[in-house]
Amino acid sequence: MIQSSQVPHFEILGAPIGDFLFCSKFIASRHKIASKLFSKLEEVASIDPQVALILLRLCAGFCKMVHVVRTTSPHLAFGSLESFDSDVRMCFSNCVATEISDVAWKQAQLGLSYGGLGLRSISHHSCAAYIASLSFSGLGSAENPHLVRSIVRYNSLVSPLDGIFLESIVASLIPQRILSQRLDDHSFGLVIAAATDTDKACLLSTSAPHAASWLPVVPSVGLGLHLDPDELQIAVKWWLGLDTSRGSLCPDVALDPLGHHAATCWCGGDVVIRHNRLRDVFLSFCHQAHIAATLEADVLVSDWAQGKPAAFDITVTSPLTPAILAEASRRVGAAAEVAENRKHTANDPKCAELGWRCASSSCLNILQLK
Repeated sequence: MIQSSQVPHFEILGAPIGDFLFCSKFIASRHKIASKLFSKLEEVASIDPQVALILLRLCAGFCKMVHVVRTTSPHLAFGSLESFDSDVRMCFSNCVATEISDVAWKQAQLGLSYGGLGLRSISHHSCAAYIASLSFSGLGSAENPHLVRSIVRYNSLVSPLDGIFLESIVASLIPQRILSQRLDDHSFGLVIAAATDTDKACLLSTSAPHAASWLPVVPSVGLGLHLDPDELQIAVKWWLGLDTSRGSLCPDVALDPLGHHAATCWCGGDVVIRHNRLRDVFLSFCHQAHIAATLEADVLVSDWAQGKPAAFDITVTSPLTPAILAEASRRVGAAAEVAENRKHTANDPKCAELGWRCASSSCLNILQLK
């Protein structure tokens, strides 16, 4: 099929073909359509901000414009794309009812595995999308000035070791996922480099495997997976290092608006309450799986494996504990490792005397009879 046009500017298959002004206007029109969705999401957020946040990430943000950036040279649309990103930021702030700093927004734009909220910047990733599209369509050529400019811009946004060359695009297919991952790697490194030790420990913890599992979960009330508006707001603020306006009641420490001390303080019983709730959730999972379990040694399962019982000792730890903070700011999982070693030191000799073995699994210690 051949389609011809008598005008220099036109649209085909949802992509603009033309000069800077035409492409900018085209993307602005798409932006205007998306803006209506932002308004609707803010109405949803007034009832259920958890649902609104999921819809913003999956349906109203990056994905609304990704086809355009895969088919349009970024330098023809950069201003319009930045404007779209600004509206996503405004919608997010309205949905969770909080102002967000520039540093926190950079974190929010990172993927979930990097401790972000997955609200990917369309302007930041536009070059990756365009390059990957040309790579897979076999249109990578030095004769395409748009591609050359996109490669130059992309290389300025990633580590020198992750830069790409025109020859590599022509020789092999480069998925957009890989290119975007390199962008996130570099952005995460910049955020970490500019952070304090406390912020580094928080960022590394939020980027640990499965740490962000609460964000994409279906907000089901029946399954106990729903957060009310206040809970979601506090969780998002703490995740991004924003002021939670939740001072510590500890008599020995000044008010901590970021909630760091409150997460580890033993005054008021919050630490014990959190531990007991996690224990009860684990017990509930056992019962749902028809596993006989009781509240002994946190949780005791009478028939765990090969007819032998197992006792689960649940430990709650934090990278913000003063004794662990320095190490937790350098590597992921340092706090959990310290807690695991402490449990092994305390329990291994006792287990040996009883003929038990002590094994660790994530944040659980398992004491199982031989």
